Amino acid sequence: MIIVPVKEGENIERALKKFKRKFERTGTLRELRRRKTFEKPSVKRRAQKNKAIYVQKMQQLDE
Repeated sequence: MIIVPVKEGENIERALKKFKRKFERTGTLRELRRRKTFEKPSVKRRAQKNKAIYVQKMQQLDE
């Protein structure tokens, strides 16, 4: 549960902004979107492999 303490006289927009920032940091929405559809393990592995290849290429270009 996310708790945002609101000081007396504090603007409600500022409190909402704090809440949104905390909510974004928890990653709840990203997790929900990720779980929305099933992804086969082979597809996950392929994506991880492609990402690793991409990162290696970028590191080699920097050197």
